[in-house]
Amino acid sequence: MNGKVYLIGAGPGDPGLMTVRGMELIRTCEVIVYDYLANKRFLDFAGEKAEIIYVGKMGGDHTLTQEKINDLLVQKAKEGKNIARLKGGDPFVFGRGGEEAEELIACGIEYEVVPGVTAGVAAPAYAGIPVTHRSCTSSVAFVTGHEDPTKDESAIDWSKLSTGVGTIVFYMGVKNLPYIVDKLVTNGRDSKTPVALVRWGTTTRHQTWTGTLESIVEIAVREKVKAPSLIVVGEVVSLRDKLQWFEKRPLRGKTVVVTRARAQASGFLTNLQELGAETIEFPTIETVDPESWDSLDKGVSNAGDYQWLIFTSANSVKYLLKRLRQTGRDIRDLAGPKVCAIGKKTAEAVEELGIKVSLVPDEYRAEGILDAIGEVKGLKILIPRAAEAREILPETLKERGAEVDVVTAYRTIKAGTKKDDLLKSIREGDVDMVTFTSSSTVSNFAGMFEKDELEEVKKILKVASIGPITSETATKFGFIMSVEPSEYTIDGLTKGIVEFYSDGKTIN
Repeated sequence: MNGKVYLIGAGPGDPGLMTVRGMELIRTCEVIVYDYLANKRFLDFAGEKAEIIYVGKMGGDHTLTQEKINDLLVQKAKEGKNIARLKGGDPFVFGRGGEEAEELIACGIEYEVVPGVTAGVAAPAYAGIPVTHRSCTSSVAFVTGHEDPTKDESAIDWSKLSTGVGTIVFYMGVKNLPYIVDKLVTNGRDSKTPVALVRWGTTTRHQTWTGTLESIVEIAVREKVKAPSLIVVGEVVSLRDKLQWFEKRPLRGKTVVVTRARAQASGFLTNLQELGAETIEFPTIETVDPESWDSLDKGVSNAGDYQWLIFTSANSVKYLLKRLRQTGRDIRDLAGPKVCAIGKKTAEAVEELGIKVSLVPDEYRAEGILDAIGEVKGLKILIPRAAEAREILPETLKERGAEVDVVTAYRTIKAGTKKDDLLKSIREGDVDMVTFTSSSTVSNFAGMFEKDELEEVKKILKVASIGPITSETATKFGFIMSVEPSEYTIDGLTKGIVEFYSDGKTIN
């Protein structure tokens, strides 16, 4: 049997604007065929065995012609595979989805259209421009701006369009901006009409320029405005000064590298993106099972002998729970000791298991933990943690008379991340800051570069460290700290980055 092709609108760029139906299909289809304007982050949700094929077109540089794209969809469907065909915006709004659908019908291939949020509505909205407004206009037109100006005859009736529609949104028109402006003005549109150019609308690279029909060409040349950009013409553009919201976000225009393990990075990435930052996921570590579970098994078996159980990270909670399940145990086997969780996220992970957290220290260092617990002499303390963790906490507890058993819950290993693309972006000035959330993220990041490359990186990038222990490691490698929050958490680190770019001062 033939497979089915889903023509999916991937939205205008912000991954949050993908439809629920579209996301379901990305997760389940055997083949993902995507365009230049479809956000690559959606590919992270594809199945592990999914075949991913890029067919983007940019500025005349076509990976595949439209005819060959059509052939590809038919071929994959005839192999019995279901295909998610991701198209930027909406597949039926300047997306050539209709052509692909016609070809599928001609070849007897079943298909479904999943509409998407079109850039002509979304990009102006993110720029603070409603395409219709009661006080300005109740009509809007979406027009291709990609017509060849050398053609003998235009498919657009400029005499009616220029004065017959309140708001006109031109797609893919920035190269033809002088031609579009000339056609509008010579066909009766007032040269004082407000105009906006919106580039990479709804994404973290979003930019907006405004002017009038008589000034916008000069502005576009001066600001070197490039594709992909929309042109919005109409009085609604004047509402931008009052209604703009997206571009006020504090990290807009900044690109931040996140070196945290992929499994733990999503929340941090989302926080930065919602604040306007462009993020580069560059995991330098991975968490894996310990080489042996023996010490952890022994600690769990003797849990009732301990007065305190200290979790130093959410990972230690995750792997302890994993081992309990593997061995047919559950959280009742941890009954007896009080629980100390270092950090709010760790405490949340513990409480999700139904275990009461007795203590969350205000300061997430050995001294803070000891001050919070109080007298430890004679107490037995169990600490499940990473095999490579620093010894400061257990050693300090022992010095104060506690009997401490450190058991290995997991290991951190160097991730197989490739550096070439990141190094190129750094050299081109497209990256502003790198974030480190542990000593291992620092050492592994540094180890990915040659000596001369690392020296170059250190001169260019600002550095944000989650806390003093991580900063100490970074300093040993020659990094200069720009951000070190007073609260050693991801939320604290995020706040520190915002404060740094708000006032340009180093955060300590």
